[in-house]
Order: sequence, then C-alpha cells, then structure tokens
Amino acid sequence: MAIQKVNVLGVGISVLNLQSALAAIVEAVKMRRKGYICVTGVHGVMEAQDDANFKSILNDAFLCTPDGMPMVWAGKLNGHRGMRRVYGPDLMLDVCAWSEKSGCKHFFYGGADGVAELLAQKLKAKFPKLEIVGTFTPPFRPLNSDEEKKLAEQIRAAQPDILWVGLSTPKQEKFMAEYLLKLDVTLMVGVGAAFDFHSGRVKQAPRWMQRSGLEWFYRLCSEPRRLAKRYFRNNPLFILKFSAQLLLLKKYPLP
Repeated sequence: MAIQKVNVLGVGISVLNLQSALAAIVEAVKMRRKGYICVTGVHGVMEAQDDANFKSILNDAFLCTPDGMPMVWAGKLNGHRGMRRVYGPDLMLDVCAWSEKSGCKHFFYGGADGVAELLAQKLKAKFPKLEIVGTFTPPFRPLNSDEEKKLAEQIRAAQPDILWVGLSTPKQEKFMAEYLLKLDVTLMVGVGAAFDFHSGRVKQAPRWMQRSGLEWFYRLCSEPRRLAKRYFRNNPLFILKFSAQLLLLKKYPLP
C-alpha cells in the first residue's frame, strides 16, 4: 500500500485518515512488515528543525501520521482534501477494536511507574477479547545492557505484534528507530500521552477543542510549567516557517 506524503518543513507527513491508517496497520501486521509509526504534530516537526537525525527518523517511519490539526491543514492546503487527523489515542482505540477480532497481540512500553499496567487494565476492560501480552516501565534514562537484554527476552517470549511506546517526543521516536531491529515485534507505535489519557491519569481535551486545533491550549492550561516553553516557542515559529514554505520563500526538501 503506497502512502502519499505532504512536505511540512522537510518532514513527510503521511496523507491519511483514521480508516486508511488502520488499513495500513492491518496490512503490515498480516504481512509481518517491520516498521515504526510516528504520530506527529507541530512539536515533532519543530524538534526536527534543529535535529537532522530526528528528522531522518521521522522520514524513515512506516507511517508519520498527522497527529495535530496543523498537519491536516497543511495537507489540505497542498490539495489533500480527504486528509484527517490521525490522533494517537484514537488510533490506539481503533487498533484495539480491530484486534479483538483478529487476535493481534499487544505490548505496552513506557509511562511513569504503574501507568503501563493501568493502561492494560483499562483497555482490557473496554475490549475484553484484547490480547495484551506484557508491559515494561523503563527508567527515565537510556536502558543499560541488562535492562535491554531483559526487555528483548520478555518480548521474545511474549511475541507481540504491536509494541506501543509512550515516552513523549522525540524520546519515543528515537527509541523506536534504535530498537526496531533489536526486538522481535512487527510494529512499534509511538503514542506519547495516550498512555496517560487511556489509563485515566490525565484528562483529554473536549472533542470540540481537538477538532478546532485548540487542544494545545487545553493541555497548556492543564500542565503550564511543563508545556509553556514548548508551545510559546514552537507554535509561532511553526506559523512563520510554514508560511514561508507556502509562499515559496524558503524550501524544505524531503530526503
């Protein structure tokens, strides 16, 4: 399945909606096609402006989904009228619903202490036939050799089809790129805050704010100390840079 991409400041954002993203995941699982999926918004695109390695990681992804509304608007401005937001938490629920019928197996990696286990419990309650084969809560640092070996052994024994990674951007994307070939799993999906949302640890923004591109404001009000610097720097810079790209004042080539 060939997926088109739209160039957003040199990052190829996959032209998708939830239905086509799910179809691509289903095909990859059935064909055992290894890859990782980045759910990408303004934060990810702006991180990539100062980190060439991270930009390459995004562009090498099996899918780089339009996680934020600005990515969708960028797609529409480039003629992709059917492009819709592929929000990490929603994608996770759609994949879990499909998995009840398909037998696809899941493993959760990330989150603060106890979050991955709580996430597994909550999703199992929502999807009783969902097959969850393990969780792993990493330290807030790179894995050492013993931890890496333990994770590889746990995943080899569990044989999951999908490894969900909740570490936040850009940490989760760098983890997936590094460990894709080290771990016996078909797909890795970096969904960040979905771990906190679906475990009930953090409340999601109302749907109307998500659809109108105001989720960032809701999250800023909920976690101002953590997110203020990110949003007040990234959002205005993104508007300036993408406007320059649209007006052909500056080029951001894809690799």
